[in-house]
Amino acid sequence: MTAAPAIYARGLRKRYGDVPALDGFDLEVPAGTIHGLLGPNGAGKSTAVRALATLIDLDAGEAMVAGHDVGTQSRAVRQRIGLIGQSPAVDEMLGGRQNLVMFGRLFGLSASDARRRADELLEVFELTDAAARAVADYSGGMRRRLDIAVGLILTPAVLFLDEPTTGLDPRARNEVWETVREIATAGTTVLLTTQYLDEADQLAANISVMNHGQIIAEGSPDLLKSHIGGDRITVTLAQRTPLDHAIDVMRRALAADPTDVDAESRSLTFEIDTTAGGLASLVRALDTAAITPEDLVLRRPTLDEVFLHLTDAGSAR
Repeated sequence: MTAAPAIYARGLRKRYGDVPALDGFDLEVPAGTIHGLLGPNGAGKSTAVRALATLIDLDAGEAMVAGHDVGTQSRAVRQRIGLIGQSPAVDEMLGGRQNLVMFGRLFGLSASDARRRADELLEVFELTDAAARAVADYSGGMRRRLDIAVGLILTPAVLFLDEPTTGLDPRARNEVWETVREIATAGTTVLLTTQYLDEADQLAANISVMNHGQIIAEGSPDLLKSHIGGDRITVTLAQRTPLDHAIDVMRRALAADPTDVDAESRSLTFEIDTTAGGLASLVRALDTAAITPEDLVLRRPTLDEVFLHLTDAGSAR
């Protein structure tokens, strides 16, 4: 028997005046996974999160979060979710422990339970040594980890993370990434909206790309990358190597024409379907032809390329 998804949405619609923020939005997120929600500004990501978190009413459609109907069981949904927005919610004048205890009390915990939960979360997020320090003295990564800890006080079944690393430096981003992975490992389902495509690539098992209030593509990062072709091999030739001869050798080895020829830099780019086989065939052919390249680079399509390809196509409709 297949387990019910942690997040289920079908045909969600929401208009603000004449503008459709959600226009037939569909989504399914399996329990215990990290799911990325990508899209350009104005695509409807924040509206989708706010609707699923019961913060706004929908005009049409059905949605279930953590086994409860968003429209008719909103209180039960709110008891089972956490929501971390882009702006920190913690009080910077208070210490880390004081913030967690305060929010625990606001969430309905007894004083003793709030203190116990605060200590647990401080240890999990490696903030125990800074527990008494004012949050104003925390680094960006520490503040964001504390903010996420607040969202986990009641151990939510589903956690909505809205661009959790905006404005953080690379070290702080890595700290937050590790925290998000640990949350999912512990069993919480995470819906992550982000403008950093490498973040989605690093964290999400599956990604949905939004545009104009709809999901326009969905799948694992590797599957989405396959939408715009295979891997790319770029070979840079020495000045003494005849360009036409090298193109002919590589064309026969890869059974494909180059997708790009830059005569000035003397670089040739080919698209291949299978990384190992294509690269091995090319290296053997170059060696047989006594061609020694100055540089040879193999790379996969990036999520940036996928994002631009999909959203540009969607914008043209």
